[in-house]
Amino acid sequence: MPKALILYMVVFAMAGASFAATKKAPKRTHRTTAATSHSTKSRTGASHSTPSRKARTARPPARRSYQQSPTPERYKEIQQVLVDKGYFSGSVDGRWGTDSVDALRRFQADQSLEPDGKLGALSLIALGLGPKRLSAQTAPTTPQATVPR
Repeated sequence: MPKALILYMVVFAMAGASFAATKKAPKRTHRTTAATSHSTKSRTGASHSTPSRKARTARPPARRSYQQSPTPERYKEIQQVLVDKGYFSGSVDGRWGTDSVDALRRFQADQSLEPDGKLGALSLIALGLGPKRLSAQTAPTTPQATVPR
């Protein structure tokens, strides 16, 4: 074989090996610690990996809440029921403060509900108020008298 052909094959083989080496071990631009592991593949082709840095720090999109906060009138209703049941001793003024939350927590504990102090549907039902939802309501219509022509 001519020497030029052998030299060409050696250079080509070295370039291929160099390319394959860079493909297997990409250059890292950030530091890694012992606690951080990267994706590895076994001989069977199965892989296990930890989420990438971006995936670990990404937060799920915020869930939109369609629940409305109670009006002062609704708070008055709730406070009045808590007064009637003996849990609340403050003034029924429609301001939801720490004394109202404490009264609701005591009520929830007595009703075997989670005493979180939050006005959830189960707490409102136990108070006898039930959840109020705004809905599209039409004004009541009155029958119109027909006028003969």
